[in-house]
Amino acid sequence: MSKHTTPRGGLEPLLSIAELSEYIGVPMKTIKDWRVKGEGPAAIKMGNHVRYDVRDVRAWIEACHEVSAGVPASAGRR
Repeated sequence: MSKHTTPRGGLEPLLSIAELSEYIGVPMKTIKDWRVKGEGPAAIKMGNHVRYDVRDVRAWIEACHEVSAGVPASAGRR
């Protein structure tokens, strides 16, 4: 019997700021600035650690899609 699980006991991975930076190709400083301004993907704060849920990152990326140059597809956070 095989089980379909993700790494870490079935939990979706949480990304650090450095991992998110590498994943989306944006400097860490920009991600930190977005967080302070309430922009960018939703963050999870656990003590002194900030992490990003992969599902939130994917949803945020989808909300960033433009219909055409300068015209957002939705009024999502940017």
